[in-house]
Amino acid sequence: MKRALMLGLGAALYAMACSVASAAGITGAEHWVENAGNRIYVWEKYADAPAGKKVVVLAHGSATAGRESFDLQVPGKPSYSLMDRLAREGFDVFALDTRGFGRSTRPAGHMTTGEAKDDLRAVIDYVLKLRGVTKVDLLGWSWGTQYAGMYVMDNPGKVGRYVSYAQMHSGSPDLARRRARIGFFEENPYVVIPEAGWKTRFVSMAPAEVNEAETVDAFAKAAVVAEPKSATGPQLDLATAMPLVNARLITVPTMMIHGQYDDVADTDGLLPFFGQLPNPRKKYVVIPDAGHMMHLQKGHLLFQQEVVDFFKAS
Repeated sequence: MKRALMLGLGAALYAMACSVASAAGITGAEHWVENAGNRIYVWEKYADAPAGKKVVVLAHGSATAGRESFDLQVPGKPSYSLMDRLAREGFDVFALDTRGFGRSTRPAGHMTTGEAKDDLRAVIDYVLKLRGVTKVDLLGWSWGTQYAGMYVMDNPGKVGRYVSYAQMHSGSPDLARRRARIGFFEENPYVVIPEAGWKTRFVSMAPAEVNEAETVDAFAKAAVVAEPKSATGPQLDLATAMPLVNARLITVPTMMIHGQYDDVADTDGLLPFFGQLPNPRKKYVVIPDAGHMMHLQKGHLLFQQEVVDFFKAS
């Protein structure tokens, strides 16, 4: 049975950035957005000053939060931070933790994809007001393509360009494995993932040579700290409520992108969705040497370049 994905209306209250740190010319700032009684954490990166820059918002996947996903700092390997790359390219970039993840409020029960979409709405409204802009560019990864895609459907006037990265579809091989665990997810709103468990996503279908051990280790160490317990609400929605996004209602310029070895995103399953996107300014890209964790695998530089080029296009 499909789970209810709608969240009751609630006013979002906004907080100023509460701390700032700078390194190698890139500034990082923390923000908090209150939405329907939940404190939503937002991490920002920019070079020099944020004024006058295009704004990008990043929506994380179903396992770990935005900062650990998109701003992973790997000793001796600085190229893996997507946020740093976007900041160096002249963007003001924000990554949220939806409720249930990272530093944001963890509800006692299951959280839903609809609630994540509403957290994203509150964050984008905050960023629009903070930076005095009318639109953001948006990237969603994995489960993030679901709540970000839902947001674009509802708010096309607030999104300039959209990148759907590693988007799942109803027939994704990985979703079949999740469906087998519906009962477990229903009984457990959260699950504890040990450090070793965070590494398995790197090798689901991708050969070992597309990964660098130092990066895999850095991600696992960061994730186990950020997610002492990981929400299963997204897993339930992915297993029981797909499809959540209607391609015909994604009216903004869109790029769909995934790795060669992704076990969630594949051309057979996603090309029909791509064909239904109504905006003629659309692009489909497959990156070699990469799987579902493409932004943290050897194909990450090409992935970053495609994202930068798409967001910079006039």
